Amino acid sequence: MSIGSDIREKARQVGQTQGERGTFWSSDLIPYVLSTSDALVIILASIGGGLVYHLVAGSPVPNLLPCCAVGLMAAFIHILRMSGMGYYDLPDSAKPGVEITGILVCWFSTGVLLAFFAFLLKIGGDYSRGAFFAFYLVTPIGLLAVRKATKTHLASAVDRGGIRRRDAVLVGDRNELVALAPRDRLALFGATDVKEFRLSSEIDSEHRSAADEAVFDQLGAFVRRNNCREVLLVLPWNDDARIEFARDKVKNLPVSSRLLPDRHVRSLSNFVSSARQRVLAIEIQRAPLSAIERVVKRAMDILVAGPALFALLPIFVLTAVAIKLDSSGPVIFRQRRKGFNGKEFVMLKFRTMRVQEDGPVVVQATREDPRVTSIGRFLRATSIDELPQLLNVLRGEMSLIGPRPHALAHDSYFEKILEDYAFRHHVKPGLTGWAQCNGSRGATPTVEHIAERVKLDLWYVNNWSLWLDVQILIKTIFEVARKRNAY
Repeated sequence: MSIGSDIREKARQVGQTQGERGTFWSSDLIPYVLSTSDALVIILASIGGGLVYHLVAGSPVPNLLPCCAVGLMAAFIHILRMSGMGYYDLPDSAKPGVEITGILVCWFSTGVLLAFFAFLLKIGGDYSRGAFFAFYLVTPIGLLAVRKATKTHLASAVDRGGIRRRDAVLVGDRNELVALAPRDRLALFGATDVKEFRLSSEIDSEHRSAADEAVFDQLGAFVRRNNCREVLLVLPWNDDARIEFARDKVKNLPVSSRLLPDRHVRSLSNFVSSARQRVLAIEIQRAPLSAIERVVKRAMDILVAGPALFALLPIFVLTAVAIKLDSSGPVIFRQRRKGFNGKEFVMLKFRTMRVQEDGPVVVQATREDPRVTSIGRFLRATSIDELPQLLNVLRGEMSLIGPRPHALAHDSYFEKILEDYAFRHHVKPGLTGWAQCNGSRGATPTVEHIAERVKLDLWYVNNWSLWLDVQILIKTIFEVARKRNAY
């Protein structure tokens, strides 16, 4: 390492030490803190404006409920509009310079909208025009003052390395990582303190590849353990081999991935000079589902699986009795599968075989398989054996719709022969899926069969929508009735 790099490394370590002594800001919470501050300013200004106006006018103190209602409506409109412009997001909220013009334009246009709604809803008689005028003039002063105060505090946090981001990790070349100053880090990914994974500085290509492999193994374990959502690559843009290697490794993780500008590109663009300038970064891989989409999908799982489990309880009881009368052994068959992000879980099924395989060798069922019990043939043909997985759905291990999980032994084999197989783990496995309602159901005896299923699963991952899930649920009913490949 050069002398300059050594100095920068020591400076970075000092900054981290100072950050550990001070208060840390979580980058996830900053937008909520800033928007809440603006909301309080607007609501208090509305109440205060009404009180001051009536005291100055010598009239009795009015009912403050209309003032609160107007303040809440104004706060909602203002915050909604400013959020749409990225006003509360890092790194914009921590860049120097208060956005005076943007705040004033947004606030005064908010006032125009409020006046329009007041006329439309005929609430002018309940709220004094003088109180509204005072509120209208006082609020921007408070908004500008709060913005200045928060920017000053955030700038101090940046200087001491006190803005953390827990949903992202940095991985890259040692020198490139050291060269990222706190302001660089803030402009590039909205935080100054992010978990780093440094790749090898070995000159020998074989040793370097082996060391990098180990680093990415550690990275994958950390991402899965901490539920990270983004991997940021910090590599020289002229190192094609390493960029391609990193890209191949990251694709096994259900995260978004960006290649950040290297030192040379940053020096050319001077990207920190402008408070509103957007930073160039290349998207290597997008996240399969956004946070809102994950919430919507999870809500659907709970709203459908919960009532379904209750309604199907008589079928559960009758099935359990039939299994016990037909053959010896447990009612529920448990087998380890890989779920979202490759995490293992125990999948539940009604037992349909005389064997219970869950090891390095699992033999798939075939037509007229002697291992299948008499009642098991009926359960498999009607897919009743899959119903206990509603419990997996409620526990959050599975979803109603998604790629069907395979036994661990099959996963290990398929990952070796199909390059894109790991992408199936970018969403939760499903009780049913796009592949199953398009005929790719049951055993996968050849590479062509599993390749077709993977193709359909990846199409689902890349084209997810709530309406698509509803369509798959409906199509699954007809597919079960057809009994294709069910044995």
